[in-house]
Amino acid sequence: MTNGDGVTGRVAVLRRYPVKSMLGEQCKSLDVGPLGVVGDRRYALIDEESGRVATAKNPRLWRHLLECSADTQDAGVVVRLPDGRRLPVAEAAPTLSELLGRRVRVADERAAGAVLERPDPDDVLAQGLDAETEIALLELGQGAPGGAFVDYSPVHLIATSTLDAIGFDLDDSVRYRPNVVIETVEGTPPFVENDWVGTTVRLGEVVLRGTMPTPRCSVPTLEHGDLPRSPHSVRYPQEHNRVEAGEFGVAPCAGLYAEVVTGGTVRHGDPVRVG
Repeated sequence: MTNGDGVTGRVAVLRRYPVKSMLGEQCKSLDVGPLGVVGDRRYALIDEESGRVATAKNPRLWRHLLECSADTQDAGVVVRLPDGRRLPVAEAAPTLSELLGRRVRVADERAAGAVLERPDPDDVLAQGLDAETEIALLELGQGAPGGAFVDYSPVHLIATSTLDAIGFDLDDSVRYRPNVVIETVEGTPPFVENDWVGTTVRLGEVVLRGTMPTPRCSVPTLEHGDLPRSPHSVRYPQEHNRVEAGEFGVAPCAGLYAEVVTGGTVRHGDPVRVG
């Protein structure tokens, strides 16, 4: 749905997450290159025991990562711990190992075939965060070139019409960890992102192409900094938007994965045109 100028909406929030599964930083602009948002998911923790990427998708082991945040400084990425201490990301592994109760190391490039653990969100909701549920292994970045630790495609979008239907505002959107929140025009239906798969999405000078609705895991249900747990954040898509999502099959989805057609800089307030 568009207004009279063919505008689908505007860029309402821009976020970058320098370390996978940590809270990130809200930005006035993002540089987007052929490989995605510059500086996004640049680092990840690797579990020394299994060699797998640590992510809050497996909340039994890694949900405390969402108590940490990372931001980009002139001297590099800095991790802020729950107690307020700040450490350069390259020096953070010993302290994070203590916090998480497992030995981890910091990686700055996704290895070929890198995988993470993803339990079914239904199992997590039904059995609790500490239950040992069946685990699926997901290879990262199958729709993304380069070495960033993205789950699938290099850019992730979500529309305010979807957030509104779920009952969330712009601050709550961090639960879904998008790079771009698009404030859609009045009357736009929820889960409009489903219709953007295969289409062109123009954000100011940046041009993307939708690749797949974003399948939701248990991460949105977890505490994010000061935000409390919210099982509703996944139950609502389960009830209202179970759609085909590539290799994930039919899954509860909210948002859109996208690939980069034309890079550039996207800014807060830029118009968004789809199609």
